[in-house]
Amino acid sequence: MNYVATRLPMLDGPEKASGELRYLTDLQFPGTVHGKLLLSPHPHARVVALQAEEALAMRGVLAVFWHGNTPAHRYNSSIWFEGQEAIEDEQMFPSVVRHVGDRVAAVVAETAEQAEAAVAVLAVEYAALPAQFDAERALADGIAEGTPGRPLFANPIEGKTFRCGDAEAGFAVADEIVESQVSTPKTHHAAIEPHACLALPKGDGRVLVCTPCQSIFAVQVVVGKALGVAASEVCVIKTAIGGSFGGKAEPILDPLCAHFARVLQRPVLIALDRRETCLATRMRSRVIGRMRTALSRDGKILARETRTLADVGAYSTGGNYLPGSMLQRLVRLYDVPAEDYAGHAVYTNTPPTGAFRGYGSPQINAIAEINLDMAARRLKMDPLALRLRNVVAPHAIEPYQGLDIGNAGIRECLMRGAVAFEWERRWTTAPGKGRFRRGVGLACAAHVNGCYPGSDEYSTVGMRVTEEGRITVQCALHDLGCGANTTLLQIAAEVLVQAPQQFDITPSDTDLTGYDIGTRASRMTYILGEAFRRTAVVLREAILATAARFMNCAPSDLDLRDGAIHRISVPQGVTQLSALMQTLAVQGEPLPAVTHTYAATANPSSYAAHFAGVEVDCLTGRVRVKDYVAAHDVGRAINPMLVEGQIHGGIQAGIGYALFEDVKIDSVTGVMKADRFSRYHLVNAPEMPPVDVLLVEPGEPTGPYGAKAVGEIATIPVAPAVVNAVNHALGTALTHLPLTPEKILAALA
Repeated sequence: MNYVATRLPMLDGPEKASGELRYLTDLQFPGTVHGKLLLSPHPHARVVALQAEEALAMRGVLAVFWHGNTPAHRYNSSIWFEGQEAIEDEQMFPSVVRHVGDRVAAVVAETAEQAEAAVAVLAVEYAALPAQFDAERALADGIAEGTPGRPLFANPIEGKTFRCGDAEAGFAVADEIVESQVSTPKTHHAAIEPHACLALPKGDGRVLVCTPCQSIFAVQVVVGKALGVAASEVCVIKTAIGGSFGGKAEPILDPLCAHFARVLQRPVLIALDRRETCLATRMRSRVIGRMRTALSRDGKILARETRTLADVGAYSTGGNYLPGSMLQRLVRLYDVPAEDYAGHAVYTNTPPTGAFRGYGSPQINAIAEINLDMAARRLKMDPLALRLRNVVAPHAIEPYQGLDIGNAGIRECLMRGAVAFEWERRWTTAPGKGRFRRGVGLACAAHVNGCYPGSDEYSTVGMRVTEEGRITVQCALHDLGCGANTTLLQIAAEVLVQAPQQFDITPSDTDLTGYDIGTRASRMTYILGEAFRRTAVVLREAILATAARFMNCAPSDLDLRDGAIHRISVPQGVTQLSALMQTLAVQGEPLPAVTHTYAATANPSSYAAHFAGVEVDCLTGRVRVKDYVAAHDVGRAINPMLVEGQIHGGIQAGIGYALFEDVKIDSVTGVMKADRFSRYHLVNAPEMPPVDVLLVEPGEPTGPYGAKAVGEIATIPVAPAVVNAVNHALGTALTHLPLTPEKILAALA
């Protein structure tokens, strides 16, 4: 291999490190005006009246928008293609606000400062309505606020049931039945770049939306729905993105900016601050899970019963998919002969939720892996041995969708990780009885590679050669800052034997690029990577065919490498690609250019086994993760350095999920307590343990050069591994995340 399996630094790394890379709020457009949102102070209320005269009289103020003068078209911000089924319960400005932070109004002014000052003098009359903050009560009571036809805001949003095998028989013959309840918190994405959007009126009557998004085509269709126009009336260009983790998967500000720009015929920028991003965008769903597992004496899982309840907040977004998404991940890890699953998603009067690095996987994985550790304790069995007894074999067929899980390497992950962590010795070492106690824990995870068998799981890529011999790539690529563009270009470079630095990727633009559903479901390397590989193969053939005509020989007598055409039968017969392209251009001949569409045919699993060592201070309740081993089946690492970086970042997020992160919605007022970084505690560098990453590379036949995904699975097993380690250290059965000092001290008491 020339470029695959190479530790290549991110191609845009120097721009980022030097500050030269321009993010959305760095862009300057003449005549840009600024929008500022007024957010609801109430968790549920009717917006009766808005007094905007004082604001409109202020210097620089151009307009005030609210539900009284804004289109009321309903939409769902989580869809990514036209015709996708989703509950359309959102509006640009609703007449009934449904959470603290919901959009009430917006001021547009010449400067951001003027807009902010004007928002402060808006007078709103609210009529308070009953609010619900508890998911279990919401499921029991329902919210009877229907409209003719399909009711909106009625609970549950969605229910998903699944059964395979004979669960009753499994429980009837079990030697042990282990039941647990696990809850996971609502958490904030905490991307460095807060949410922002810019929209401009175009000369052809359309509107251009510039946005740091995860799917330009999702933005296009959602904005069209919100404005009540055809999607083709909206053009979307992706800007550089300063982190997302799923938080920018849904167009939140985009419909507003687009509407304001159309009305005012000016470029409109809305840039949220951190508090607004916490209150008014998206977060990870809180989930309550109950699991009962039936086991034989030797540790074989005989049956499993799972009940999940997801609090998706004030609007459905993708809540109707979440129960099924959790099920899809649950059944890919262990060989369980009988499953009984029921999941529900409900509305509450809390901020809406959406995609967040795993979309259901961190929650269901915590439920299952904590339960499995409790089963090991009940059986007096090593948790490692229990998992090895039950993990899936390569190319097993998962029972929910009937898909081949691929060349699963989870057993090797467990075995290699256990050796590196010295699991056997450390598991049998007593935690101690003093103030500081040490424990170890492990957890496994499985995650998908894309949206197959969804009908929209395909990607179109265009590649062409320039006169300079460079390769220009056109596609709807959405690098979220993790180096996806570098990885994908390494795949294309391997085919064309051209250095990745010789490629240029044009910005994602709905007017110029073929369809792709965007960055979601861990699909970039596996799906778009294969699209890059196949397109590069077609381009290589086109280059050689063109060169053969020019050089009057058969294409089979030519080879392409290192920016030159080599004549196989004539060792000295070398023609630089740039020279050939310039000659073709002078002669008026078309330069090689191809477009190829790749549709997925499989959806294998990525796997991981994580091992955590912790120290617990029994006086303060504080937990420190002291060391960590992460073994990952990535199929094949296209860029090992970037893969390791993703795993390090995933571990940082997962430790926060286990120990610190929770937006803390007040159960009486609905107010978010942790609405800024001074109150929302993240894992910083001093809290990060030494991390040993092991890459297991069995190769996945359906992936580009054998590659599978790593971006989302990197964070999925972390929290249960840490929780299991804390329980091992203390002999406790803590199951409600995050494990704050208060919870630990209460358990010890």
